[in-house]
Amino acid sequence: MHTVKEAAMITGLTEHAVRFYTDKGLVPSVQRNQNNIRMFDEESINWLHGIKCLKQSGMSIEVIKMYVDFCLEGDSTIPQRYKLMMEHKEAALNKLEEAKQHIAHLEQKTALYQAIMEHRSPDTTNPGNWDKIKHMHSDVFYASSVQKA
Repeated sequence: MHTVKEAAMITGLTEHAVRFYTDKGLVPSVQRNQNNIRMFDEESINWLHGIKCLKQSGMSIEVIKMYVDFCLEGDSTIPQRYKLMMEHKEAALNKLEEAKQHIAHLEQKTALYQAIMEHRSPDTTNPGNWDKIKHMHSDVFYASSVQKA
């Protein structure tokens, strides 16, 4: 049996995370000794490793709890666990696409800054100056109601 500190060392989690996960009901096999101190057996350590993996994938505590509950119900919930993982995978793929778009935007911005520093382009990056250069960005930054004013 392992203490919270030992479980944290074994799993690479913080002691706070170990306590938090057990308090959220994510470690169903955790036991308590006569002094009400959490004690972790190998099954509990396995749950912590699994939770860590799911959390690192971006899964929320609420969804991890659903996963734990499905696991506790047994093999009959494999289709539900599969569906849960597929939904999580789809959400992760969507976030990846968003991240790719962010990177592309940042690539454009850094290229613009490089051009500005090399005096190949005027500085159009400072919103405080956009009123002076609005002709350059009128299609993007100014709504039709603002342009008429």
